[in-house]
Order: sequence, then C-alpha cells, then structure tokens
Amino acid sequence: MKVLMVCLGNICRSPIADGLLRKKVLEKGLDIEVDSAGTISLHQGQAPDNRMVETARKNGTDISMLRARQFKASDFDTFDYIFAMDVSNKKNILDLARTKADHNKVYMLLGELTNQEETSVPDPYYGTQKDFDHVYDLVDQATDILIKNLITRQLNIKN
Repeated sequence: MKVLMVCLGNICRSPIADGLLRKKVLEKGLDIEVDSAGTISLHQGQAPDNRMVETARKNGTDISMLRARQFKASDFDTFDYIFAMDVSNKKNILDLARTKADHNKVYMLLGELTNQEETSVPDPYYGTQKDFDHVYDLVDQATDILIKNLITRQLNIKN
C-alpha cells in the first residue's frame, strides 16, 4: 500500500504527516510506503521548514531527510491513498485527476480525525511556534486514526 500526503509547498504540513505516518508504520512493522508532495513547485528540492523540523525533533520524529517535490498526475498511478491537508490543496489535486478512480483516491487528512471531509489542517507557515505545535498535535492524532484505518483497509484488500 502506498500513501501520499499533500500540502501547498511540501515544507510544513505534508512533511510532518509523512514523517509521523512513516514512524508509525515502522513501529508497527507494516508494509505501507509513505511520501509527501506539494501542489506548487516553489520549494522543490528543499528540506522542510526549520520550525517544523525542530517541532518534529522535539517530539521524537525526524523529518530532516525529506525533500519537497511537486504533486503530479502520475502520482495517481503510484499511490493508493492521497491525503490533502486543506480544501485548496484537495481542489488542486483533483484538478489533475484524469478518471473517477483518481478522484476516489483523494481524501482530507483531518477527515480521518473529525469525520468531516472538509476539515483543513491549518497552515502554520506565517504563524508562531504555537501554530507549529498545534499542527503537530492535530496531525499526530489524525495519523493515529489513519494508521488504524489503513490496517483495516489493507486487511479488506487482502480478503
């Protein structure tokens, strides 16, 4: 199974979602591949924002090795599930969808936590450390639920 996390620039929200889910997949010994991307190319090749790297580090998650890349239509062929961080990112992803099957792969990450499909992860980029901490906490909770859901979906796929 392959999961992609997507935000705007791939330097704050999607890298922390990527890092947290990777960590949890590794801890549980699951066969789930995780990656992240942004809907714009502005930060392509860059490491995550230093504030998010530090927030992750102080909470026991290393995202320093990740590098930003832009989401592309071929990601629909590679990934089974694509999680957008906000409504705008979801729209940008869906604008590249070629088929109904592509559309059906796209979800909102916080939809896993709130059961409300249009709930967005706030963008901490122009905020304070408190905003980065809040995003970390939200994404940590959402990825806890997501990993349980992926295990169930993975088992359903195998049965």
